[in-house]
Amino acid sequence: MKTTDVLIIGGSAAGMVAAVTGKSSWSDKSFTLVKKQKDVMVPCGIPYIFGTLDSSQLNIMPVDNMMAKAGVESLVDEVIAIDKKTKTATLKEGGIIGYDKLVIATGSRPVLPKWLKGADLDNVFVIPKDKTYLDNMKEKINGLKKVVVIGAGFIGVEFSDELVKSGHDVTLVEKESCILYSAFDDEVASRIGDILSTRGVKIITGNGISEVMGSEKVEKVKLENGDTLEADAVILSMGYRPNTELAVNAGIFVDEGGFIAVDEYMRTHEKDIFAIGDCAQKRDFVTRKRVPTMLASTACAEARVAGMNLFNIHVVKTFSGTIGIYSTAIGEYGFGTAGLIERRALEEEISVITGTFEGVDRHPGNLPDTHKQMVKLVVAKYSGVIIGGEVIGGLSAGELTNVIGLAIENRMSVNSLLISQIGTHPCLTASPAAYPLIKAAEVVATKLRNL
Repeated sequence: MKTTDVLIIGGSAAGMVAAVTGKSSWSDKSFTLVKKQKDVMVPCGIPYIFGTLDSSQLNIMPVDNMMAKAGVESLVDEVIAIDKKTKTATLKEGGIIGYDKLVIATGSRPVLPKWLKGADLDNVFVIPKDKTYLDNMKEKINGLKKVVVIGAGFIGVEFSDELVKSGHDVTLVEKESCILYSAFDDEVASRIGDILSTRGVKIITGNGISEVMGSEKVEKVKLENGDTLEADAVILSMGYRPNTELAVNAGIFVDEGGFIAVDEYMRTHEKDIFAIGDCAQKRDFVTRKRVPTMLASTACAEARVAGMNLFNIHVVKTFSGTIGIYSTAIGEYGFGTAGLIERRALEEEISVITGTFEGVDRHPGNLPDTHKQMVKLVVAKYSGVIIGGEVIGGLSAGELTNVIGLAIENRMSVNSLLISQIGTHPCLTASPAAYPLIKAAEVVATKLRNL
């Protein structure tokens, strides 16, 4: 029987980072990573293999190279059973691995609703992180014209934009009142929707899917209000569920949402077993409620915490909740959100003050590639602490969103942000005299003074 000090199940972002961080922190320990496929997709890059990228081969994470450089053994196989008493894992190919510490990073699976009539018709697709499936999906879609995308979260929006660029006739259907409903407040989401529409995507909101119609292949999509849409293909982008069947079968505790329960060190209820990434339980950084956040950035943060705490708990190295930092791009425009949006804060009965400022991301504004840059801050009314923010601008919006995330994580107040020192340059940032993030904070500060 093969043995290893640390066994990591899953080769995507969480498993890969846990292996590298773990080996760096515990260099005298042996690490083995088991992944189901040789080629591991970059999860956030999947939509782009349907447009911007010529091939899925251009969207592969160099897992094997990273593992080799880190001194981690990498195996292409599948763990089909865990025995927590004997501390062994059984492989699909018949081998058994004994371990001292186990890290479960089995990720998530796309939702395929059982209630959806016609979901089993040909040319109905979900979006897994599976190269073989996606290659087949791309080959089929290439010969089709009318594509209906169900679900206008980030993946659905990005898929729609990429398919339009490839010449498809795309309709994006969202049950909520606006696209990107859970990530942006309505006034921000509507602007993103306008940009997406000008690029050729037809958008239907406030109306969900009720049935996929056809004999053997997709012919039409029926919506909840009875309307029908002609369709050659349907892409279901209706979210993901944690892939925790392996853990459940091993008797590892999962919560009511199907996520593996963990503490702030990413430890499960079982001694010497950790869980990270999409399969692991999440709590919101501000509200402390369980949330179904699934982000590679969150997964990597959890992986670093688990890796550093495998053999000795470092009390200050904990994961204190997901902030939910999302960003995306549509053409030359970038969008980002971090923490609580205003709508969500009010649903949680958190009194907030918001501040919005729109400027430009270069100075002077006549420089090439200048974009309008809008920042909205969400601040707790009675403490002045920043709990959320949204950004629209050029492609620099992603990094500015990360700055807001850092402010939230460090519980910065509006006053702290107002006196923050920033570096600016005409070709790289907004003016120091009209920096939208600082100016939005000034708007909030003024409102707080006038309470």
